[in-house]
Amino acid sequence: MKNAEIAERRNDAIARGVGMMTQIYVDRAENAEVWDVEGNRYIDFAAGIAVVNTGHRHPKVMAAVEKQLGSFTHTCHQVMPYENYIRLGERLNAAVPGDFEKKTLFVTTGAEAVENAVKVARAATGRQAVIAFGGGFHGRTFMGMSLTGKVQPYKAGFGTMMPDVFHVPFPIDLHGITVEDAKAAITQLFKADLDPARVAAIILEPVQGEGGFYQAPAELMRAVRDVCDEHGIVMIADEVQTGFARTGKLFAMEHYDVAADLTTMAKGLAGGLPLAAVTGKAELMDAANPGGLGGTYAGNPLGIAAANAVMDVIEEEDLCARANELGSRLKQRLEAIRAETPEMVDVRGPGFMIAAEFNSADGSTPSADFANRVRAEGLKRNLVLLTCGTYGNVVRFLAPITIQDEILAEAMDLLEESIKAAREA
Repeated sequence: MKNAEIAERRNDAIARGVGMMTQIYVDRAENAEVWDVEGNRYIDFAAGIAVVNTGHRHPKVMAAVEKQLGSFTHTCHQVMPYENYIRLGERLNAAVPGDFEKKTLFVTTGAEAVENAVKVARAATGRQAVIAFGGGFHGRTFMGMSLTGKVQPYKAGFGTMMPDVFHVPFPIDLHGITVEDAKAAITQLFKADLDPARVAAIILEPVQGEGGFYQAPAELMRAVRDVCDEHGIVMIADEVQTGFARTGKLFAMEHYDVAADLTTMAKGLAGGLPLAAVTGKAELMDAANPGGLGGTYAGNPLGIAAANAVMDVIEEEDLCARANELGSRLKQRLEAIRAETPEMVDVRGPGFMIAAEFNSADGSTPSADFANRVRAEGLKRNLVLLTCGTYGNVVRFLAPITIQDEILAEAMDLLEESIKAAREA
């Protein structure tokens, strides 16, 4: 088979709205390497968008899935439950930040986790409104995309968004938005448009993913916590992309001195299998009536088995420390490149959740074109990169945290070549 032949079939068979970042049709993968159907090898700096933090086909995760396959693959937990579902819930209750009793529910996708967190918040408070931040990404379902603070490509053409969703600016120093601006916007929102007594939840990502890998300042996180405490609002941390060692902590909220009431997670939870969860204060999680939460595939046995193994791998291989070590190496290399690349205006990110932002050569205007040239030049060299950001001018680096040292070194050489080639294009 050839990539081009499969691509032609895809164009005829698959909806145009399912976007494509590459034309690499995968045959097999191992840790941080992927081979396509033509036998070409690639270094994966996408990790399925921060999903395979433990690498493609980690032996311990694969063994857990294979063992579960030999027992059963589906019963629906609401019909006939299984012990490892309970065990994973216990582990998340203990691991998620917050010094309070917690409970967990499992679903299948990050968007579902966000939807269910909003359901829990509304059930617990009896309120409707939700506040989110510009540039945030919370999914493609109707509530998820309503909460998402980016129109293109997520909201365009889909009509009226869900009611009672409000957005405030997210602080980004590089773009001239301060924490004071964000706080003032919330104050103004409460004065002009929204009674805080109607607000069920405020949701934010500790590090914006699709929005550009901007980390929430500690001052903002404390301010949101204070607003929530003052008005009886549920604080939701969306850790779908930041969770499971990516930022150098198991959860990114561990970088702060406040805790969210509810935490959503997915992506890195099950090492490549579809699984998501909401963990939060027990009294909030118990607000919904039996049957109000869940789903046919929610907490599928294979995903649960994989997730328990992922938790083991993160602990046994100390992947939080590994993320910090790898991120430090990548940042150092990027800063060296930046010294000779005026288009690279920022290098940032905690742990191994790193991004580089690109502007025009004079540094004045965000340049999606330059970021895309870097991505394209990387692909020519068999290095898979992703772009992101409100302006599309950010390249994000999301290699598996288990990437071997020699492959990281190879990838950084390819990255430097790609950036130089983008400048010359």
